[in-house]
Amino acid sequence: MKEFFRDPYAPPRPAFPIDRQVAVDAAPVVLVNVFTLDKADEQTFLDVWQDDAAFMKQQPGFISTQLHRAIGESPTYLNYAVWESTAAFRAAFSHPQFGARISAYPSSAVASPHLFQKVSVPGICVA
Repeated sequence: MKEFFRDPYAPPRPAFPIDRQVAVDAAPVVLVNVFTLDKADEQTFLDVWQDDAAFMKQQPGFISTQLHRAIGESPTYLNYAVWESTAAFRAAFSHPQFGARISAYPSSAVASPHLFQKVSVPGICVA
């Protein structure tokens, strides 16, 4: 049987990295970003993420964000952010102030960002 679940600590699959994703024009989009980090760095991570999110919240095209923490002892976080378009996200993502904020994250923090669009499945969900 094919393995469905994979090790969350395995390196992300870079087949289509975020810098290529932001070049695709789409609207609206959802950013799903999984962060793994050392437990000792959690508070620093949360402080930096809060500052980062406050900056993004003020950018044109930002709609909303929500941070989730894995249940139990795993210091893994998931950020879910909604943007009007990849163009809006691209502008915020490439902003010099955002670049400076990334360097403030703890060195143990590894991000795996992906952009998504809703999919319509008849009788189940709408796009």
